[in-house]
Amino acid sequence: MRLRLCSILSLLLPVLAQTEQQVVMENTVQQQHPTIADLLTLESSASIFYGYARELKLSTTFSDADAKLTVLSPTNKAVMALARKPHQDPVPDDDGVIVTEEEFDARSKENIQRWVSSHIIPQSPIQFDDQTYETLLDEKTLTFSLQKGNSGPTDWSKALLNGDVHIVGKREAVNGVIYLIDGTVTLD
Repeated sequence: MRLRLCSILSLLLPVLAQTEQQVVMENTVQQQHPTIADLLTLESSASIFYGYARELKLSTTFSDADAKLTVLSPTNKAVMALARKPHQDPVPDDDGVIVTEEEFDARSKENIQRWVSSHIIPQSPIQFDDQTYETLLDEKTLTFSLQKGNSGPTDWSKALLNGDVHIVGKREAVNGVIYLIDGTVTLD
């Protein structure tokens, strides 16, 4: 009997001790908003664009909480519809010159850099009513206008990029905004 009582007390004693001496601690984990990099990682419809962007040093700004960017991310469908993919030269070289693998890789990386940079505006937020913004690509600007026949408040869902590309989605991050677009920025 005494053994039973001792074993029951030995089981209850730690529980009783915990409830009397419990220390309330502050919540040290702060809720942090996602960055552009976090959102692009999760956004499956923009995985091709982010795959190209991750190859570049500029993608580190997607994780920088102090950066203020507007990223115009083409959907996978828009990238797949391109006649020439972002890593390819704008016009194929048919002059019979053979390039080395290193030269080909360097040209591909430069093409990707130009293409991704043309989809990033180094400020956030932006306005959509007949506004023009410079991109990270030198001398490349993007113009936003409102769709014909739309009245009322101006927002992203009524905007056109360069007159013909629709914005189909918006994702907000701590360091800017991602707009999903149904086309791509053309490089002239």
